[in-house]
Amino acid sequence: MCSHRPACPSADSPDHHTAVIVSAHPEQGWSLLCNGTIVFDDTGELLPDGRVVDPHRTLGTLAVAV
Repeated sequence: MCSHRPACPSADSPDHHTAVIVSAHPEQGWSLLCNGTIVFDDTGELLPDGRVVDPHRTLGTLAVAV
């Protein structure tokens, strides 16, 4: 899919999420990358071959006032 230089990493590459955004839909919470990967605001991903990458953000702990 990528036609610019340098080429974006492929969807199978470990750094596939660094590809250029070709279509952003922040109101819907997702963006399409040049390599065909769809990334979601919750850090989940849908790869071009249909595989799902679960969200990988770390959740913080709540501070409790005593």
